[in-house]
Amino acid sequence: MNKTKETFVFGFALFAGFFGAGNLILPPLLGFKAGGDWWLVTLGFIISATIIPLLAILAHARLQGTMLDFGKKVSPFFSLIFCLCMYAITIALPCPRTAAVAHEMAIASYFGTGALLTSVLYFALAFVFVMNRNKVLSILGKYLTPIIVLIVLAIIVVGVFSSEIQLSSSNLELPLISGLLEGYQTYDAMAGMIMGGIVLVSINNSKANMTFGEKKKMVAKSGFIAIIGLFVIYAGLIAVGAIYNTQFDVNISRTDLLSGLATKTLGSIGSAFLAVLVALSCFTTAVAIIVSVADFFKEYFKKSKMAYLITTIICCVVGVLVGQMNVKYIIDVAIPALMFIYPICIVLILLNVLPEKFASKLVFRAVVLITFVFSIPDFLGFIIPADYLENIKSVIPLASQNLGWILPALIAFILVNLFERFKS
Repeated sequence: MNKTKETFVFGFALFAGFFGAGNLILPPLLGFKAGGDWWLVTLGFIISATIIPLLAILAHARLQGTMLDFGKKVSPFFSLIFCLCMYAITIALPCPRTAAVAHEMAIASYFGTGALLTSVLYFALAFVFVMNRNKVLSILGKYLTPIIVLIVLAIIVVGVFSSEIQLSSSNLELPLISGLLEGYQTYDAMAGMIMGGIVLVSINNSKANMTFGEKKKMVAKSGFIAIIGLFVIYAGLIAVGAIYNTQFDVNISRTDLLSGLATKTLGSIGSAFLAVLVALSCFTTAVAIIVSVADFFKEYFKKSKMAYLITTIICCVVGVLVGQMNVKYIIDVAIPALMFIYPICIVLILLNVLPEKFASKLVFRAVVLITFVFSIPDFLGFIIPADYLENIKSVIPLASQNLGWILPALIAFILVNLFERFKS
């Protein structure tokens, strides 16, 4: 296989890794709310949902280790706690959300059964697949993603070119910030850190003998291919949501909007087909998440099969409990957790991409500490009444937009680097 063909293969694999069926429900509602400002929310969404995750892939290519290596310059203990937090959030939120999306898009509409029954059967089946590491899922995943992509592209093309464009005014005060924060809900930055080594391992396992520089170049080109694919899908769905924003109820849910757009563009058969495929794809995503988490703890406890079993059971039990909730509730509940973990994810990704001379151990420790401290008001703002934090947020730049950590982290980065230059 020549290098160009390999680059495209790895690029499509990377795209499939980030392209989660659950993420399809996020962009249309953004466009629906943004109206004429759809391009601004697209820009924000692309930054947090594709560019930052791809930087995580590049960081993995440079580190050539595990997720524990992202925080090792802060301290091994911090790195372990950070990884445990990442996996806890992954088990508690995006994994159960797949069941909720599958229920709302495919099960409730056609069978009318309760969410609890769907959640129980969903994760009972997931348990069986995880314990057997069945190859059926990898085969399904290989064919499901291209089919879903084709259907989504059909919705975008038909929606954009066959409908009269009537964009209403935006319902969002800060479209760019809204798009940026909504991109947190894709969990793609976390996914990039968790699974980022896969592409590099695939390159290492290929027959071609490549130098470090050649590998880095191939990862970069593969990432560029993946980001183009994600950009087209996300921007297209946001645009279609904006074009049709006068044709649905203002309070429509994310899943109902995606189904409604599929019906208006492809008809009822197209909508039903999309619902079934999304449900299947959600299931493969849930199994992949559980396997990756169970594998981590199996390796951590010296290849313990019992650790794998216990982790799988915990994941499935949590999945049943949270997966019976509706999608909107799971997304709303996730906001404080994402406001807590995402700033730390972002700075660790960026610091690991930077040259060594700008990212010493002291820089890592200072920037991560400052990021954590100044992100506290952001995630507490979704837990306690806003009045309690008004005085604090008023003195922190961008805190009212839930991005109060950005400037302090940047200042800490600059000051510590200047201190080290003068010290040397």
